[in-house]
Amino acid sequence: MRKLRFNLLLMLVLLQFSSVFAQQDSINVLDEVLIDAELKVFSTGQLVQTISDSVTKKNRPTLTSVLNYNTPVYFKENGLGMVSSPSFRGTTASQTAVLWNGININSQFNGQTDFNTINAAGYDEIAVRGGGGSVVYGTGAIGGTVHLNTNLSFREKLENDIFVQYGSFNTLDARYQVKGATGDVSFSVSGARNNSDNDYEYPQNEGENINGQFYNNNLSVGIAYRINSRNTFSFYSELFDGERHFSLIRPSETRTKYQDLNIRNLLEWESKFSRFTSSAKLAFLDENYKYFANVASENFTFGEAETFIAKHEFKYTASDNLQLNTVLTNTHTVGEGSDLGENRRNIFSAAFLLKHWLNEKLSYEAGIRKEITKNYDSPVLFSAGANYQFSEFYGIKLNASRNFRIPTYNDLYWSSSGNLDLAAETSLQGEIGNRFSWQDVELNVTAYYIDIDNMIRWLPGSDGAWRPENEDEVQTYGVEGVLNWKKDFRNYGFLNLAGTYAFTVSENKQTHNQLIYVPYHKATAAIAYSYKRLELDYQFLFNGEVYTRSDNDSQYNLESYLVSNLGASYRFGANQNYRMGARVFNLFNEAYESVENRWMPGINFSIYLNLNF
Repeated sequence: MRKLRFNLLLMLVLLQFSSVFAQQDSINVLDEVLIDAELKVFSTGQLVQTISDSVTKKNRPTLTSVLNYNTPVYFKENGLGMVSSPSFRGTTASQTAVLWNGININSQFNGQTDFNTINAAGYDEIAVRGGGGSVVYGTGAIGGTVHLNTNLSFREKLENDIFVQYGSFNTLDARYQVKGATGDVSFSVSGARNNSDNDYEYPQNEGENINGQFYNNNLSVGIAYRINSRNTFSFYSELFDGERHFSLIRPSETRTKYQDLNIRNLLEWESKFSRFTSSAKLAFLDENYKYFANVASENFTFGEAETFIAKHEFKYTASDNLQLNTVLTNTHTVGEGSDLGENRRNIFSAAFLLKHWLNEKLSYEAGIRKEITKNYDSPVLFSAGANYQFSEFYGIKLNASRNFRIPTYNDLYWSSSGNLDLAAETSLQGEIGNRFSWQDVELNVTAYYIDIDNMIRWLPGSDGAWRPENEDEVQTYGVEGVLNWKKDFRNYGFLNLAGTYAFTVSENKQTHNQLIYVPYHKATAAIAYSYKRLELDYQFLFNGEVYTRSDNDSQYNLESYLVSNLGASYRFGANQNYRMGARVFNLFNEAYESVENRWMPGINFSIYLNLNF
């Protein structure tokens, strides 16, 4: 393992030195470090929805809450703060890739990210992109990708942001961030604490959320050092430490708890010379969990995966409107667990990307990727996209791609049940997007189709044991809409309206049944009105009914629900950079559950204070 890490490090260092010594022409001074530059350039034909900092503070701190109320992504949550998984365009949780500063951080064990283990306060930028992205981002990027970025700027500054919120169920949300830059150094440090007794009563239903307490701490650090006008070093680090007691369905059940410890480190060296840009990245991800089947006992099961990633991207700007990229990546993982033993796997991938801005109206891109590993068969992936702006009022986006998801550690190595003959899941998909813009209104409407083969399912064998197999073929199709309207009434205030809608069909091609926990309809809306120092805002979330049985037996459907939140705040201070406010969650005390028998809280309250200086 150590020898492999050393060889990979040596390879990248040599590549970087070759680019440094080749520098001859001067370039402009680097103003800003954007770690996930691929998102800006290689999203042709796809809509990227960015969530602002002001929006994240109007929701609970977890990524689940932020995205649930502001994007078309559907979430099923095992109670407030418990395990949370997304369904993006009707796909499964493991078919949504989560990228931290451009690095895929989905679990090596189950291929998913639990969105309640991500504190939204730790990032400068949260972005959501619908559709395939495996050519650029690798496994899991079938339904869509979620991007969590730390942006560092060399513009001289020192900024502090303190946010403290306290609410029902003894819930505390505390966040602090400091960002600064001076000369050739830029830094960002943020910390967050979120904890709750989480002992809410079920609305309109006798019972209480028992054993639901949780806490989590998040620390994020970003540092950039500009050696000269051509070379910049950047370092990013994150630590998440959390514990959840899993809520009980019945008081007689045994109380359990789950502990997460995730550590992520990323070092980047970027060099620019003439028309070339070289970026070498070294990342180390450490994923740990412990599950206590009885909180009264010290016994637990565990899993730990260490992933080392070496990535080199070489960009050539052939002209002012043509860009070529090559991306070489080597990922080595060592994982072990109570039911896994110790296993290793190494994956090498190579990708080639092209982006061409043909003129002011038309741009297009194309890409191809291939992975090499002995653990599973890997397909050749491709993507192509185009944007055409007919007028200021109307533009069209087109995108097609082949994407995949690799078998996880659990799929391959689970004790006595893993299947080493599994192939990767693959998908073919296409989408057409329409952008309408008129004065202060922007509307994006996207129609898509996804065909998924070799979907991995755990099925019972002839001996009664459950094993993973490449079984299902699934098709998903639908329409998504994203609306934004901003209006400045000058002396009468400012109005901001945002909304999303998703119609989703996700069905087994053999049975033609809708997949479980995929609603046909989801809609969100957020309205904010500010006048002088006062602001009022209102959110609502509508989820249509979902099936909880694969045979679509309506007897077990979860009913549709509509949840509303209301907030008010007041800015004070000489520069109006301080804010105090209050929020009411689930304003109309809706009784709802997004997972069977896992009730969410009724009406509850919070107050907060936000200081910027």
